[in-house]
Amino acid sequence: MDEIKRLTPAQRARCNRLIRRLCANYDGGNCLPLDDGEGCVCVQMISYSLLCKYFRWAVLPADKVLCADIYRQRTRTCERCGKPFAPSSNRQKYCPGCGYSIRRNQKADSARRRRSVEH
Repeated sequence: MDEIKRLTPAQRARCNRLIRRLCANYDGGNCLPLDDGEGCVCVQMISYSLLCKYFRWAVLPADKVLCADIYRQRTRTCERCGKPFAPSSNRQKYCPGCGYSIRRNQKADSARRRRSVEH
């Protein structure tokens, strides 16, 4: 993760949206840690590279699909809703939201079958 990654225009646009929404150092176009009395433009907003360490380590992991895309990791599409997601294992078929509801439904079905067999 020490090497500088280059971003495509689409990745840069998604990064800029993330910065505006989640970055604690972003203040109306300026970067607070670089501020020395007069405003300094956020370098991550104007660059096509991943330069800001805070963005890389704290903000980017919030969007797992973008993070996987930038670092060329594997992504899959959810078999239920079709959205892309970064799997946490090689057997994962569903995005986290769909996986939760599917597991909940499977558990309820299993409990229902167990109750009907016991009586």
